[in-house]
Amino acid sequence: MKFGKTQVRRNFDRPARQAPLQLRRPDRRRPARNGKAGTSLLESLMVMTLVLILATISVPAWDNIRTSYKAGVAATMIAGAIQGTRYQAIMRGCTYTIAFTQNGSTYQVAAQTLSGTPPSCSAGFTNAGNAIPWTTGGDVQLTSPSTTLQLNPNGMVSATTGSLTMILSDGGGTKTITVSGVGNVTVTTP
Repeated sequence: MKFGKTQVRRNFDRPARQAPLQLRRPDRRRPARNGKAGTSLLESLMVMTLVLILATISVPAWDNIRTSYKAGVAATMIAGAIQGTRYQAIMRGCTYTIAFTQNGSTYQVAAQTLSGTPPSCSAGFTNAGNAIPWTTGGDVQLTSPSTTLQLNPNGMVSATTGSLTMILSDGGGTKTITVSGVGNVTVTTP
């Protein structure tokens, strides 16, 4: 076939071109004596050294995170206990108290009992069950003075001992639990 002055030749009679042979890179590791590739002792020691260095750096950081997490859980537990006790006082129509001791890691709920016809609340308080732990272990402590909160049936909260602000310490930081007079509980990290 001719196109202008140039002739185009069809190559049907020639064999198809084969793809170029790709050479594989030789493995850089030396074969072991038995012919199998493996790692050398020096490579294994370097990996072990890196793992130990990373572990040495991460373990103290992990302990701080774990302790901070425990303080957050304890603060949430205390806030939930206060809110739950307040709801019980509103629902039952009697005054409740919740006491947190400085040296302990438990709280005690006490309530006025409902009796008589028509029902009325008693003058004294009786413990509602046993003391309940708000933390496990001794990592987190209540650093503010012992506090007893009185939760009234109208939803109002007052402190009969201590204050409406409690401070938890985890050794490295603190969590502040603040209860408003109307029962709002907030947990802050200063």
